Amino acid sequence: MAEQPRAWRLVLEHIERDLLDARLGPGDRLPSERDLSADLGVGRSSVREALRVLEVMGLIRTSTGSGPQAGAIVVATPSGGMSALLRLQVAAQGFPIDDVVQTRLVLEGAVVAALAAAPDADLAEAHRVLHAMDADGLAPEEFLALDARLHLALAEASGNTVIAAMMAGLRTAIESYVLAGSARIADWEAMSARLRAEHRAIVDAIVGGEADAALALVTAHISGYYDHVLGDRPTD
Repeated sequence: MAEQPRAWRLVLEHIERDLLDARLGPGDRLPSERDLSADLGVGRSSVREALRVLEVMGLIRTSTGSGPQAGAIVVATPSGGMSALLRLQVAAQGFPIDDVVQTRLVLEGAVVAALAAAPDADLAEAHRVLHAMDADGLAPEEFLALDARLHLALAEASGNTVIAAMMAGLRTAIESYVLAGSARIADWEAMSARLRAEHRAIVDAIVGGEADAALALVTAHISGYYDHVLGDRPTD
């Protein structure tokens, strides 16, 4: 006999169907707990559990009281929830470093190509981080935290919210492997100077609208560090 789904899952599936069928959309308010409970034949505690799951996932926001902002409302851009879920998956599953690097190559290649084709892209944050990385006396962990922030800033500037959310979710895993690798670098000053130069070359290629060059540079940058500190780059 097939196991019956838990009551709160029935609520999730009902709301998912309404979203897929466009009966609900960004900015819409969900039915009240009472109505969902009556319509689906589940207890209000199960409805509340489902709503908590949806809120953690970033798909809704909830507010008590009355008025247009009260209740559970579908969020237009749930990228924060997606990033949080990916961070949890990274922490729980321990994704292989090879897979993280391969994913970076795919995502960041798309990012720099898109930015190079968008002359009006806002790169102010990327330039701010580049400047911060020029500070004297940065410890490897400080420098590499800025490094991760630079790559995330480029993803955010691309305007692709899914890629930006995925990069944000992978940020912990990226910082972890690049920092672990830094302990194997005999001359950190030389490596940090090399990384600065590579970052600036990538941004310069983007600003110059050179998509092919930007793609080649970011691929060499990500793969080169991986090869240097952690062995062979994953095959394409």
